[in-house]
Amino acid sequence: MSRKQKTVFETPISRRRLLRGIGFGAGAAALAACGQGAAPAAPTSAPVAAPTVVSKPGSVVEVVYWGFSGGVNEKTDGEVAAKFNAAQKDVKVTVQVQGNYEETANKLTNALAAKQAPDMCLLSDVWWFKFMRAKALQPMNDYITAEKLNPAEFVDSLWNEGVRKGVQYWIPYARSTPLFYYNMDMYQAAGFSKAPATWAEYVDMAPKLIKKEGDTMKVSAFAHSNGASYNAWVFMCTAWQFGGGYSDMALTKYMLTDPETVRAAQFMADSVNKAKWAHVTADPQKDFISGLCASAIMSTGSLGGVLKDAQFKVGTAFLPMEKNFGCCTGGSGIGILSTAPKEKAQAAMKFINYMTGTEGGAYFSQNTGYMPVRKTTAEAESYKAFFAKTPQAKTAVDQLPKTRAQDAARVFIPGGDQIIGKGLERIVIGKEDALTVWKDITATLEKEGEPVKKDIAALG
Repeated sequence: MSRKQKTVFETPISRRRLLRGIGFGAGAAALAACGQGAAPAAPTSAPVAAPTVVSKPGSVVEVVYWGFSGGVNEKTDGEVAAKFNAAQKDVKVTVQVQGNYEETANKLTNALAAKQAPDMCLLSDVWWFKFMRAKALQPMNDYITAEKLNPAEFVDSLWNEGVRKGVQYWIPYARSTPLFYYNMDMYQAAGFSKAPATWAEYVDMAPKLIKKEGDTMKVSAFAHSNGASYNAWVFMCTAWQFGGGYSDMALTKYMLTDPETVRAAQFMADSVNKAKWAHVTADPQKDFISGLCASAIMSTGSLGGVLKDAQFKVGTAFLPMEKNFGCCTGGSGIGILSTAPKEKAQAAMKFINYMTGTEGGAYFSQNTGYMPVRKTTAEAESYKAFFAKTPQAKTAVDQLPKTRAQDAARVFIPGGDQIIGKGLERIVIGKEDALTVWKDITATLEKEGEPVKKDIAALG
């Protein structure tokens, strides 16, 4: 690790600085805009003599990893760690579960302040850079070099999301995109052989997919997510499809009040309140599996659970178009905490190499539905066989080249996802005027985003 990195990242983390950096106050550290389309950045820090994984012959380096919580994802995540532990004798990974992304982030904040943090942690797309701003994540470049992990093997856009000014802070692991899921049995019964290519097409299809008893909706054509199930993530794609969005990457322009974004929100509200072919739920996956809806937009990471539990033929498709095609990336990656000693950090990188690679990464992706983050994994013969057996999983990989990084208003502004999501609930569930709500939400985002905007501008 370079002298500069020591100065910045080996300074003890105070709770006040940590909370400010994560966004609970002003004065956050610098944060750069997320790059798009470039080739993976090679490690740029000055090479140093990296620590050996094992400090003494016969010793084992134990590292603590805070991982997934719940269902198939938690089970598979733990199995990957167990396979890694069994495959070598230098490192032992202990997996601990803290809850969902938000719960994990909150507990990590407290653990860092109490100097009881894990060595590595699964952090979502809206949390990792907040910890980076708080100087709670280590630069990984030296560890990447020592482990001989090749950035060129990774999907360029996914790898680059964790790079700031040539330094890697977050490595992709459980990465996803929204997917259009549909009940093939229901579609066939309604006379449809495939998913809609456009929202206009779906508006025509929807009345034939719903089922009613009197005035009571028993099966809707579509289940919209609410704030508890990341509606701001899914709706961002819809806003793009209609020609709108949330913001630019520098937070110099907000687009929620643009006519296209207003129209997208009104379309969503009308599908529930006027046309009445959709409903809103806190758990689209549960409703879809239970047969309460014919379709839903959910993460690729839901695929493993859906295929395991659904009692019908499941189809997946690209997101519907409107004016444009629009689909964002999402999911999570791994960060190494700045409190982890060098030896443990290097051991953690050894595990990261395995869990994202052809063996561990393939096992995780094939059992959960998350995309393989390395091109080399997706191109392997074993993965081609998996795609042939599970074509639903190939949809996400095929859609990936058409995706783009998320708008800064959701992922850079502390609480941006919740701020936008609650606004969307006011429009769809509360039936408030879309333009009026988006004006309120924009004012809140501008206020909360000002410190981040300054950080982005400082780094250029």
